[in-house]
Amino acid sequence: MTELLERAIAKLKTLPASEQDAIAAMILEELEDDQRWDESFSRSPDILAKLAANAMAEYHAGKTQELDPETL
Repeated sequence: MTELLERAIAKLKTLPASEQDAIAAMILEELEDDQRWDESFSRSPDILAKLAANAMAEYHAGKTQELDPETL
């Protein structure tokens, strides 16, 4: 376990049980979500490569535009 994680857990131990459970649930949910993404990507590398190639072709053909966060 890393020193940073040990410090975080030490702080968590000082919190009320309900807050500990809430944070634990968030951590577990995040880890499960990461695992689902990893599994999805490992099952579909060809699809992702094709999508990336299509995106790059559109970019090189001048069919894309720069994202403006103000217009989202």
